[in-house]
Amino acid sequence: MIVINKKAKYFLAFFSFLCANTMLFAQAKDPYEMTVSGVKVIVQPSGNEIVEIQTIIKGGVQNYPADKAGIESLAMSALTECGTVKDDKNSFKNKLDKVSAQVYGSNGMDYATFTMNCIKSDFDVVWPLYVDALTIPLFDKKEFERTKQDAINSLKAQGSDPDYSISKFARQVTFAGKNYSKDPEGSEATVSKLTPEETKAYYQSILTKSRLLIVVVGEIERSVLEQKIQALLAAIPDGKPFALKKETFNPSQNSFKPEKKELATNYIQGVTSAPLPGTPDFNAFVLASRIFYDRHYLDVRSKNGLSYAPYTYLDGGLTSSFNIDVSTTNPNKYIEITDALIAKTRREGFTSEEVKDMKTSYLTSFFQKQETNNAQAASLAANEILHNNWHRSVTINSDIKKISASEVSNVFNKYVTHISWVYQGDPAKANATLFTQPIQEKTKLPASKLSTDKKN
Repeated sequence: MIVINKKAKYFLAFFSFLCANTMLFAQAKDPYEMTVSGVKVIVQPSGNEIVEIQTIIKGGVQNYPADKAGIESLAMSALTECGTVKDDKNSFKNKLDKVSAQVYGSNGMDYATFTMNCIKSDFDVVWPLYVDALTIPLFDKKEFERTKQDAINSLKAQGSDPDYSISKFARQVTFAGKNYSKDPEGSEATVSKLTPEETKAYYQSILTKSRLLIVVVGEIERSVLEQKIQALLAAIPDGKPFALKKETFNPSQNSFKPEKKELATNYIQGVTSAPLPGTPDFNAFVLASRIFYDRHYLDVRSKNGLSYAPYTYLDGGLTSSFNIDVSTTNPNKYIEITDALIAKTRREGFTSEEVKDMKTSYLTSFFQKQETNNAQAASLAANEILHNNWHRSVTINSDIKKISASEVSNVFNKYVTHISWVYQGDPAKANATLFTQPIQEKTKLPASKLSTDKKN
């Protein structure tokens, strides 16, 4: 009898999964791009009966001043919640419900997305509704006020969430004076002042060919698709030339900003630099950030029991950053553990085995997430907007495999140097000096709470 250990089973499963996906991708037609009326259109034939179309409006928080934060989010919701010139809200949604199709808007830090998803046989029914919502939205006053109140209620609910609060506080402190200090959802103060007239005028100002990208995942003939999109774009002005701005974040020293809050525990977030998307260091840092997540979790939770959910993540937007988050009742012990871990990682780097395993883990996760048309469209859009290279969505497998362990270690040392720390909770429990002293001064990890007695 052949016995397969757990690790072998994992790699066997991944190999089978990768082969299956490789066969699937091989059967599908290659993605392509075309330019229609001056707008780039990226098309991925899907090999299935679902059609996903995403119209991207570039800019995000670059499009509005801080006192108008939330206006783009509200505008994207209003496109479907306030009806169109041809259909009021109920009529519009009833037509979609008859064919179980979806049309909706969303927004983020770097761009807004207007999406349609339907069965291919219903495309000719849904497409006109999609075009109407995009080009002739009504911004009905009554429905707009309802939509605005929903947004305010959502902001109130988010405001009571400590995880959301520390994240927002970190952006405001870390990126003060930069576009990334803005919250795309806005605040109660900014959203409550918005009117349907002002929001409609704002939407019309950003709906220009110069800001658009269109992504299609579905089996639509190229000639038909080109004709449909050309008719859509005929109703949209060219607009002034627009270029997205990338802003580098590189703190010159460690900093600490506390805010007193009555909480059951203390919330901490550290923000440091990261490579900009589209640069040679980016893919290596993706691996570095994920390996460090595992190390951080092991030291903070498993070995020392300082937090139930410590985590780290790479925000790979137009202003990239690496974030370290935790909630803990012992902030001083936490910062000692984390700083020592960072110093050890900078000194010793990552092992070849760690990097090899993370490549497998990352690629498995990536391909699993690409199983829907929506995910494929989102990936193509994000890679085009952020990396200026939609092909990265297709070549990521070979790109990641090329990265060496030394590259992963080097990019960590290059970018994780100084950290901007923010803190919400009881300031009396945090020693600011521990957060602001240089990381390289700490070279030894504090003793773990775990017993070293082999009998235990």
